[in-house]
Amino acid sequence: MITAPLSHVRVHDLCLFGPHGVHGEEQRLGQRFYISIDVQADLSAATSADDYEKAVCYGQLCQIAEAVFHDTTYHLIETLAAQIGHAVLAAHAVVERVSVTVRKPSAPVPHPVEDVSVTVAQQRAHDVGFSLGANLGEREAVLRAAVESLGHYEGMEIEAVSSFYDSAPWGVEDQPPFVNIAALGRTTLPPQAVLRLCKEIEQRLGRMPGRRWGERAVDIDLLFYGERVIEHPALSVPHPHLFERAFVLEPLVEIAPKLEIAGRSIAEALAGMERIAGDVTRR
Repeated sequence: MITAPLSHVRVHDLCLFGPHGVHGEEQRLGQRFYISIDVQADLSAATSADDYEKAVCYGQLCQIAEAVFHDTTYHLIETLAAQIGHAVLAAHAVVERVSVTVRKPSAPVPHPVEDVSVTVAQQRAHDVGFSLGANLGEREAVLRAAVESLGHYEGMEIEAVSSFYDSAPWGVEDQPPFVNIAALGRTTLPPQAVLRLCKEIEQRLGRMPGRRWGERAVDIDLLFYGERVIEHPALSVPHPHLFERAFVLEPLVEIAPKLEIAGRSIAEALAGMERIAGDVTRR
């Protein structure tokens, strides 16, 4: 596995009293609500160190729910549940998914029901960056198709794409020149699923096995995944050669000049790089 399995942390039926509801009587008198929270989080750092500060505390979840509950009056318990979920994701970077259920035992419905409830599930979206290159076939058309395929996949959204850049081969020089682009987006997919998606698109667009850093119909590298640091034989992020490659940095700086990766400015890294004149040229 590339990432640690997610752990569940649950709070069940936190009881709060407040003036939420559509009807004026509900807002005037108030009523009881029961809130349950189920988070899925990467608690590997907390469990390995037995460190409370790195865990997701039940008490903190209750405090977050209580603060949102009393912050304003909500007509819909759907909105209340969604706002609690947003607040949990904002407060705990290790939480990947959160599900919030709000029960309303005294709902004013003309039917004999024990209670009514709404569950809202949310998932964290991570910033991601890609470097794409090709030096065989219809290079520009293939790169456009690769970006389109990424953006059309459920759980992946592409927000910015650079211009085309002509670049000399890197690593292995006896091959045709490359065309490169960069793309930035957001995803709810886990890192290993993003990697699989990249490999599937490469295969579909004609990439064949070959020598390392050699000719290819298309290459899609995941450059970063949020602020995650992953070291695994199948995937390393941030990409280990990111700051060595002008053909990666030039397109990135075009679309995100203020971007920092692993605490390092990509614009400053590019400015300080020793390059051969003409090795990367924007179209």
